[in-house]
Amino acid sequence: MSTEALAALARLAEERVDHRFKGLPPDADGLTVGELAAQRRNLFTGGFTTPVLALSAERLEHNLALMETYAARHGLAFAPHGKTSMAPQLFRRQLERGAWGITLAVPHQVWVARAYGVQRVFLANELVDPAALRRISAELDSDDGFRFVCYVDSVRGVELMDAALRGARRPLDVVVELAAGDGARTGVRTEREGAAVADAVAAVPTLRLVGVAGYEGEVPGADPERVHTWLRRLVGLAAGFDEAGRFTDAEEIVVSAGGSAWFDAVADVFAGIGELSLPVLKLLRSGAYVSHDDGHYRKLTPFNRVPGEGALEPAFRLWAQVVSRPSPDQAFVNAGKRDAAYDLDLPVAQTIRRDGTQRPATGVEVTALSDQHAWLRTAAEADVEVGDWIGLGLSHPCTSFDKWPLIPLAEADGTVVDYIRTFF
Repeated sequence: MSTEALAALARLAEERVDHRFKGLPPDADGLTVGELAAQRRNLFTGGFTTPVLALSAERLEHNLALMETYAARHGLAFAPHGKTSMAPQLFRRQLERGAWGITLAVPHQVWVARAYGVQRVFLANELVDPAALRRISAELDSDDGFRFVCYVDSVRGVELMDAALRGARRPLDVVVELAAGDGARTGVRTEREGAAVADAVAAVPTLRLVGVAGYEGEVPGADPERVHTWLRRLVGLAAGFDEAGRFTDAEEIVVSAGGSAWFDAVADVFAGIGELSLPVLKLLRSGAYVSHDDGHYRKLTPFNRVPGEGALEPAFRLWAQVVSRPSPDQAFVNAGKRDAAYDLDLPVAQTIRRDGTQRPATGVEVTALSDQHAWLRTAAEADVEVGDWIGLGLSHPCTSFDKWPLIPLAEADGTVVDYIRTFF
């Protein structure tokens, strides 16, 4: 990273702890984040208030290392999806772990990444907003080291992009997005439509066609066979474009896919890409791996299918406190929809902490969330009292990170060694 980018990251530690950041010790108000981190307070005894979300330092490092190794082993470039965390400190660690760049989804996320020195951005989305296009074009024109690639999936989109980019010094790199099937999300539905979009790109000086891309997670009724079939279509589209001479202005051919549920299939199919006229950038975009989870991705992770490759570890735990025990079969903690991901699965009660000791949350189940409370069903064997801290596992990283602007990074014994700033 550049000196300017490192300075921007360093300035995150100069922010003052105040009302913007929940869960932090009240007596830390007015300290800088760096000063608080230097105190190495304990999550459980250092004055933190519940609810508080913590990210495991050890598990985060494990996940970063595992995906770096996985991508290298399979000959994949890696542009992890930054919309998962929107945390520049994590972007930096991903780049230091060999990431080609960062994938993003909307212009605001690009501004965040650029403010902290990200030099390669893959925008996994169509972009037709004139103001955003002009700003990106200005950054390309002023910084020869900046590379930006985004989707196109319609002739109309190409026309709008061209109109916004007239007069640019550098063309904007685009990849034709192939939809994952009828009824799926964005992208051309047929190879003929893809060719029409490619022809439209070739007809304007403001854009440069550099590849193809898509998202296999949208394949209807996704299973290994359907996902592999669609990925072969994607690779075939790239080969067909190449044979037709559509990449003559490119320096390499980008072929990109890969969410967090099927990257093993991406590795399988991309390994079979034949020789093309230019070097091929096989770009994987998985993002949820950075924290993993205790629900959705724990069930879907490809490492369940290829255990010999390793295993991701869930790095989030939300700590909440029992505030009410109105009956033997019911309790309430002070964390709810404002604090925990709930779009895919409810949180899972994992551990109970009382008087400095910790034990499994046997017989405790989260059954519902209110805005600021979780409803717990407690079986006869559950030992739960008002005042206990309960550690909750969460499902879906993307809607966990976005609820917490400053997240303690804690070691296994509870020592908080840093704070992760997010920008949503």
